[in-house]
Amino acid sequence: MTKAIRIHDGSLSWEDCEPVTDVPENHVTIDVAWTAVNRADLMQRAGVYPPPPGASPILGLEVSGTLARVGKGVSTLKPGDEVCALLTGGGYATEVMVPAAQVLPVPKGYSLREAAAIPEVFATAWLNLYHEAQLQPGEKVLVHAAASGLGTAVIQLATALGNPVFATAGSDDKLEICKRLGASGLWNRNKGSFVEAVTQWGGVDMVLDPVGGSYIAEDQKVLNVDGRIVLIGLLGGRMAEVDLGLMLVKRQRLIGSTLRSRTVVDKGAVMNALFKHVWPLLSARQIEPVIDRSWPIDQAEAAMAYVADNKNIGKVLLDVAST
Repeated sequence: MTKAIRIHDGSLSWEDCEPVTDVPENHVTIDVAWTAVNRADLMQRAGVYPPPPGASPILGLEVSGTLARVGKGVSTLKPGDEVCALLTGGGYATEVMVPAAQVLPVPKGYSLREAAAIPEVFATAWLNLYHEAQLQPGEKVLVHAAASGLGTAVIQLATALGNPVFATAGSDDKLEICKRLGASGLWNRNKGSFVEAVTQWGGVDMVLDPVGGSYIAEDQKVLNVDGRIVLIGLLGGRMAEVDLGLMLVKRQRLIGSTLRSRTVVDKGAVMNALFKHVWPLLSARQIEPVIDRSWPIDQAEAAMAYVADNKNIGKVLLDVAST
């Protein structure tokens, strides 16, 4: 029996759905064990972030589980493999179909529970740090909302690859976790502007900003020459003031970036980069996903409320296989 979370007037229901019948070329199906809650899921549920054309309307941007079926052209994966996958949607279900290019074997030594916390945040981290911003060794990074699932991944990955991190978050407890993960600069956003603290730290070469709004002008003030702001979210609003004079004189760049709407080819390139550069670090436990807590999939409502209230430090997971 195939089941999935459906949205009815904003409420979530765990109910029967149509199973996948045909597996297209270069695609696979996965029997889902675990999935995760991401901010994009909250936005989609609220009706402000619809899935891209052709994507599943079911929530869920990453899963772990067991490979069930493979389509023609798939040679590197076989039924029975334990895998994790980056999705465009469909993860809140017992079964999901996904392009094989977006699927990787579970890192050596990892459980399926741990593996479900990897794809979205580490793919987003790699894409924005090392593809969009083209970070070089020694360049410094400012990360906002640093105690989130993405933030905790960014801190670890950047630090492991030689890029010092300044972290902002909403509580001292969250900042303490950021410090333990490797952040060498810290600022509680409830104490006001981060500009002076980051400037005293020596400024940064890149800002990873999920906030937008008034933060953009503040980001500009802490960027070194040739600095880059990579905007990945709009938690603070979609309108911002940009100091064009500062941008011109310091050769700053403001880059908008999303992962979900990229092509399969683009996502496959990111996953290949993860397998080459990040999987060895994960397998060696030099870095690892930070998991806050988990809920059964039929209690997704509670899990999403927990994330909406900014209570989590790291990832929030949903247990599909045990439900």
